[in-house]
Amino acid sequence: MANESRSQTKKNPVAGFFGALGKDLKEIGLTFKEGDWKTRISFVIFGFGSIFRGLWLRGAGLLAVEAFLIWFECSFGFEYLSKLGTLGTVATTKKGRTTVYGDNSFLILLFGLLALFAVLAFIYVWRLNLKVSRREQLTLKAGKKLPRNRDDWKSLFDGHFDKTIMALPVTGVFVFTVLPIVFMICVAFTNYDANHQPPSNLFTWVGLENFKNLFSFGTAGFGGTFMTVLLWTLIWALFATFIDYVLGIAVAILINMKGIRFKKLWRKILVMTIAVPQFVSLLYVSKLFASDGLINGYLLKWGWIDTAIPFWTNPTLAKITIIVVNIWIGIPYLMLIATGLLMNIPEDLYESARIDGASPWQMFRHITMPYMLFVTGPFLLTQYTGNLNNFNVIFLLTQGAPKTGNLVGGAGRTDLLITWLYKMTINDTNYRMAAVIGIMVFIVTAAISLVVYQMLPSVKDEEGFQ
Repeated sequence: MANESRSQTKKNPVAGFFGALGKDLKEIGLTFKEGDWKTRISFVIFGFGSIFRGLWLRGAGLLAVEAFLIWFECSFGFEYLSKLGTLGTVATTKKGRTTVYGDNSFLILLFGLLALFAVLAFIYVWRLNLKVSRREQLTLKAGKKLPRNRDDWKSLFDGHFDKTIMALPVTGVFVFTVLPIVFMICVAFTNYDANHQPPSNLFTWVGLENFKNLFSFGTAGFGGTFMTVLLWTLIWALFATFIDYVLGIAVAILINMKGIRFKKLWRKILVMTIAVPQFVSLLYVSKLFASDGLINGYLLKWGWIDTAIPFWTNPTLAKITIIVVNIWIGIPYLMLIATGLLMNIPEDLYESARIDGASPWQMFRHITMPYMLFVTGPFLLTQYTGNLNNFNVIFLLTQGAPKTGNLVGGAGRTDLLITWLYKMTINDTNYRMAAVIGIMVFIVTAAISLVVYQMLPSVKDEEGFQ
């Protein structure tokens, strides 16, 4: 029955969540019902039970957290939390030379979210405080001794050292990663743009209006542009990943073949493209393929062409040029990885295949490639998702140009979702639609990653090459 219950929880996480919540609420009620007076007072004063049982160190810690969170909410957080529903109603104005300060939607949203997280932290610490108090009470009831304050202090650097050392990094991740992500998601449900710049012009909640606009194919809608940019993003990531992958392996096999001389020299020449920063090399290549660049200049001078080739002004040719340039950048990385892996394939496999009369192509197909896919599968997935968000190559080569057709939001024909998001943020200050696109980038990347990950040979058959 227990296994059946766990199986149902895995199939239905919502039911599992509410089941766990109900179980926890039942335990809280049981803690109050069976708890002594110290445990019951701990419902209001954190750490009270620990302090009066002689464990003042952990009790003082819990009480200090409660005091800090209450102080934060009362002196600072509640003011912003109370305005989170409207994001402010009174804008800052000027009356003559006097500035009448009002609300600031940006600060209300930011600090309101921080205050909301503080409330959640309060609930979590409150629940932890009850668990600690109940555990102490049951320990004494069983006739056992409680740990001493010295033991609690030592545990911070011994048994619980992982929690101690991770406290600061986790706080940093929350402040600089989690909070900004939640803030961005919330912006997607507001009208924060160039016309709504606080504190003089407040922004407010608009619900799903921005998402409807993203999928609207009307004249002012973003639907057509979004689908165009999304399609090119997926095509670009596919070509940029698999062409580099195949050619990188091919170059590595070619250099490792018996009879090839100066192996180290060829590797060094290829690795030199990695040593040069992309910021320098890609900007140089961008100028090289320009209408007045060296390539068009010499082709015109030699009489091979009559007019400059529109490498960056023709949408199709610009996309092809970007993919070709990325081959030059990506092959060395894959060549180095493939070289190391090729040296680790057991030579006995090839020897047995030769004895059985296998051709070089058959050995590549049935030995080399399966081994490479097995080992490099996770890397291939990260490379693909990385190319979905490859800002450098696109922006440094074309800045998303050319801008043709009826694309909106400042998008160009070679823009990826990530470069379009950047333009919408920096150039148009359309933060609301940029936030929506940011959410869509996450959804697309996460969906592809999860689907492809389950198809990887190294995931489906972990014992395959062991």
